[in-house]
Amino acid sequence: MEKDRLLAVILDLDGTLLDTERATKNVLKEFLARYGKVPDAEKEERRLGQMQKEAAAAIVKDYDLPLTADEFSEAIMPMYQEKLPQAKALPGVNRLIRHLHKHGVPLALASNSIRRHIETKISHQQGWKESFSVILGGDDVKHGKPSPDIFLEAAKRLGIDSSACLVIEDSPVGVRAAKASGAKVVAVPSLQCQDERYSIANCVLHSLLEFQPELWGLPAFEDWVQNALPIEPLYAKDLLGELFPHDGFAVAKITEDNASYEFVPDQVCGVFFGWAKLEIHGIFKVVVSIGWDISLGTVKRVTELRLISHINSYTKERLHLLFVGYIRKLRNEGGYCQNLF
Repeated sequence: MEKDRLLAVILDLDGTLLDTERATKNVLKEFLARYGKVPDAEKEERRLGQMQKEAAAAIVKDYDLPLTADEFSEAIMPMYQEKLPQAKALPGVNRLIRHLHKHGVPLALASNSIRRHIETKISHQQGWKESFSVILGGDDVKHGKPSPDIFLEAAKRLGIDSSACLVIEDSPVGVRAAKASGAKVVAVPSLQCQDERYSIANCVLHSLLEFQPELWGLPAFEDWVQNALPIEPLYAKDLLGELFPHDGFAVAKITEDNASYEFVPDQVCGVFFGWAKLEIHGIFKVVVSIGWDISLGTVKRVTELRLISHINSYTKERLHLLFVGYIRKLRNEGGYCQNLF
């Protein structure tokens, strides 16, 4: 990481600020089902961050749809628009936007999405539109990402050289575009456990909760309370954990094989605190670590929780989690872990 003093911040939208992927994840599946097709996860992953026209043309070709790219876009877009109000800000995003705007740091929004779709998306987020001095869509420049055009244009409209800008991006396409513009780049990957695809970024974070503005010459956050950061609540429901004693605590380990993380974005990684409601034992304060296990060659989210209390019996039971605070990132490099604490 380079400790340069930067003068402005340029942010991507989908997957960086907004969890649009989770909100709209079944739209393509539902659309393709009309034609007897199913999405190919590998192909869709490669499309992350592409221009809408480029992605539409590729989808029509990949699935051999009896449509033109324009017809496909016209047919599927209302399905996406219906889901967009459900897209929530990713962890740390509202905090970052408010903080930088409060301190007068110029902000730009630069997305490969069409400009009018960007306006629709941010209209559901309080205070966002007013916080950005510049808002650019892929249709505002000649070439979208991975071309650097959109970041160069954003810097130009901010009146600041791109080399004095910090770009925050989630996609490999966006990271390449930002680096080509001469800006410094922080990657917050929406593709988990694929760090090699983000290696050209100046810094890679798991979520914006880890972002330290002072490392870039920007005003530091002042909202930590006794080494913990209050966060907007996150929920994990209907998990199945087996309780066992460890170092004087009651501990439960949960993997994706017996868990649903519908309301927890993939970018959530680290040590948190909050509350657990256990089906049998009741409600407890907990410290929770969330990471990724790649030891068996597959990517699995692993969650481990420690009850801040003692219990008399150890059972397997269903539980719900409420996260209200962030403590730190995982100690082991990369967030890929065997022992989460």
